[in-house]
Amino acid sequence: MRTLSRFQTFLFCAGGVLMLAGAMLRIFDQRLSLWIYAVGAMFFCLMQLKAEYLGHDFTLKRLRRQQLFSCACFLLAAVCMSMQTYHYGFAISNEWILPLIIGAILQLYAAWRIPQELEKSKKS
Repeated sequence: MRTLSRFQTFLFCAGGVLMLAGAMLRIFDQRLSLWIYAVGAMFFCLMQLKAEYLGHDFTLKRLRRQQLFSCACFLLAAVCMSMQTYHYGFAISNEWILPLIIGAILQLYAAWRIPQELEKSKKS
């Protein structure tokens, strides 16, 4: 895996925190929380794209694709949030929660498995 610089790691972590804050603030202010979440999702996903896998291990490539699909789910959640906030499209209720949960589960699984697989590939 390509490692991120210090600044990129900061943006990655800040994006995660902003996504969490935007999802939690949804209760109080829909418009502000939409923009906080969207900016956080963009930072998170852009830095996730920068940390690419350059090896040939099939399992790590699969986990990397899961991470990228998870990023797509996070961005879809932002789009669904905007549909609910600005009243357009198909998302009129809390449909944004489903892609957010799917993305979070995939991201958590990949973050748990990738270090194990990297360690396994270093040993062999």
